[in-house]
Amino acid sequence: MIDKKLTFLASDDLEAKEAQHKLRERYRDFGVEEANVVVALGGDGFMLQTLKNLSAKKVSVYGMNKGTVGFLMNTFNIDNLEERIHLAKEEIVNPLKMIATKLDGKKEEELAINEVSILRSGPQAAKLSISIDGSEKLKELVCDGALVCTPAGSTAYNYSVHGPILPIGANILGLTAISAYRPRRWRGALLPLDARIGIEVKSAAKRPVSALADTSEVKDVRHVSITIEKKLKHKLLFDPGHGLEERLLKEQFE
Repeated sequence: MIDKKLTFLASDDLEAKEAQHKLRERYRDFGVEEANVVVALGGDGFMLQTLKNLSAKKVSVYGMNKGTVGFLMNTFNIDNLEERIHLAKEEIVNPLKMIATKLDGKKEEELAINEVSILRSGPQAAKLSISIDGSEKLKELVCDGALVCTPAGSTAYNYSVHGPILPIGANILGLTAISAYRPRRWRGALLPLDARIGIEVKSAAKRPVSALADTSEVKDVRHVSITIEKKLKHKLLFDPGHGLEERLLKEQFE
């Protein structure tokens, strides 16, 4: 068995903290700087934050569920952890890069594992123009918002607004409308993984819009560009038979 140096990170949840303490009693914690496997204890939200915080480090992340949602997590079990990690299947996930231009001209960059969502932040519907690779494809979408998701994130917010579940190896992105008013029948599109997506906010001062990369919010935006960040490769570890591919397939029959 190849030696793995583990470190244990936990969400603020009491159960997660208790699990972290028990694991540190059983296994050596090498710390984030020395470890090559990070064991994340929490829910999907904590997993997303952990991946974001570790984006500059070449480590694998093995999640164990101690939260309310655990799609990206393995079942919690304190026993045989090193053997489970040795047998785990690795999934590579590239994040989305969002560049949001605000009304004042300032730009903010954020990364997202699941999705980038554009949401109205006032009482009036948003008016969006959508372009792909510099070519306008939809002149005006009147809606509560729109989102772009990765295959890994297609069962999250995307699925709740009736977007499609994307196979993990499909090399496509999902573009989904949120409560579209006009055109009424437009539900979204499937795009190549390397597509350059631009979303222009019309009447941005009158109809304010926020852009969110997973949970990181940028307010008062007038334009958002979204691309896949191929340089970053997040390595997630899953127990055999419970990887992303199997879970995405299972979701479609439940």
